[in-house]
Order: sequence, then C-alpha cells, then structure tokens
Amino acid sequence: MYIAESLPSSAVASGEQGAATSQVSRKQLHTVWGRFALNDCEGNADHQFGRSVNSLFYGDNVTSASPAKLSLLDLFCCAGGAGKGYSQSGFDVVGVDIRPQPRYPFPFVQADALSLDPEFIASFDTVHASPPCQSYSDLAKLNGNADKWPRLIEPVREMLIRSGLPYVIENVEGAPLLNPVTLCGTMFPPLRVLRHRLFEANFAILPPPHKKHPRVHTHDRRKSHFGKTDEWTDYVQVTGGGNCTVAAAREAMGIDWMTKGEINESIPPAYTEYIGWELRRYISFLRLPHACDKALASRAAGILPVLI
Repeated sequence: MYIAESLPSSAVASGEQGAATSQVSRKQLHTVWGRFALNDCEGNADHQFGRSVNSLFYGDNVTSASPAKLSLLDLFCCAGGAGKGYSQSGFDVVGVDIRPQPRYPFPFVQADALSLDPEFIASFDTVHASPPCQSYSDLAKLNGNADKWPRLIEPVREMLIRSGLPYVIENVEGAPLLNPVTLCGTMFPPLRVLRHRLFEANFAILPPPHKKHPRVHTHDRRKSHFGKTDEWTDYVQVTGGGNCTVAAAREAMGIDWMTKGEINESIPPAYTEYIGWELRRYISFLRLPHACDKALASRAAGILPVLI
C-alpha cells in the first residue's frame, strides 16, 4: 500500500518488547504525553519539525520494540473502512457494530458498543471509535433535525478514557472532538476524494501537509468545469447521491468491497493506515523501559507543551 511503502523498513520490524517500569500509570502517561501543540501543523516546515520532535521522544526505530501484531478494537465499525487501514498498518482488528455487517472484512461482533464489558475492551492494545456522525453533519444543521440522531461522542470518550488504552475517535467536521486533527484525501495520493474527517486521540498525530483542493468531477451543467472532468482521473464526490459510478467511487476511495451506501458512510483506509503507524510508534514507546519517566522528564524540561 502507498503509506507502508513510504516508510523505512525499520518501521515494520519486530523484536522483543520492553517492560515499562515507572511509578506512574499508563493512563497518566497518555495524559502527559498527550497532545502536542504540533497536532495542528499543516505546513511543510512545521510538519518536518513535528517529525523531528516525534523522533526525538519516540526514537527513530521505536516501532521495532513492538510485536509484529497488535490488537485493535474497531467500534461502530460499519463496513470496515477504518478497520482496513489499521490492518494495513499491522493491527489485528475486531469490529463491533449494533447492526449486522456482512461485508466487514475482519472478525465481527454484533453488539452495542457502549454496553461492552470493560474487561473485553481491556483485552485489546488500542481502540478506534467512529460514533454516528449524522447529528453533527452540516446537512442536519441545515435541516434543523440534528436531534433526530444520537450524540454519542461524549459517552464514548468517557468509556475510552476509563479503559486506559490509547484511543482514536473519528467523526465529521463540526463534531465536538477535542483538539482534533483533520485528514483530507489530498494528503494521500492516489486517493481522489476530499473527504475531510476529524480525529481525536490521546497521543500525537502529526498530519501530512494539506494540499490545495483540485476540481471535483460534476454532473452540474451550471459549473464552469462541467464536461471537462472524468470520474476515473479527477476527484469525485461519494456522499449522498454522489457524482460517479460505484466502481469509480470504490477506486477513488481505495475500497473494493463495499456497496454505494456503505461507501457513503466510510472513510478511506489510507487515513487509518497513516494513523496506525503513528499509533504503533506510540505503543512501542509505552513498552520501552522507563517510558513514563522519560515523558515526565520531557514535560518538566518544558519541551512538550501538554494540555491536562
């Protein structure tokens, strides 16, 4: 895949995992290591500086300290766009959704995510959650019917914080996420969708540079570029009615197993493949000896701007 090929071979090596030895808990470490002010960087210079800081504290080869496979719980998984990306970055994924998901490509549990046994959640290395987005969408705000759908971000966040695990919450622009990072399809060629999505995490995610948006294929005769685009080479719109065939939408999103309705609700796997590599580095850091002490010392030295 595109992202895996862009990484050095050391990023996928496996080895012996260290035992973190410290007087502070893993949950405290998530808080201390927490949110870099760098989360919002989008320019090339800031992005490279962010990478340097990540290497300084995580280490260039820190991922080699993790086992080849880590387990991830994919909550509100739908048809598996997010789960696929995490799998491509080396996670064993198990999905949970309240509705049947016959095309979900990994082990699946049909259940209410908010009713899961805490011990079941704790059996995983990390958790991703994509609560229903309809209530937070621009369309719901425009129609004045946002209260028609559940608003689950806050209870989901509380559940994930209680778990003490590294976590990611994904949702649409306008959702009440804390210090989220925005990912866009322009960051991940060869994607051909814009598909802005927000990601909240209790570890650092340093996004790639956000490129200028290209023109999007259209069937609207009122637009100046009508008749000048092609669904197989230009960016396309996959939500709602969309403006392209199902085959073109699948190719543009990097998804080959979903129906049109499932694509409408999905994110490109490239997003979570990228986040997955960041997450592996963080989990590897947690497992290094004296990892907690190292993070606390960095905070005390004033190197890490931390929000607690």
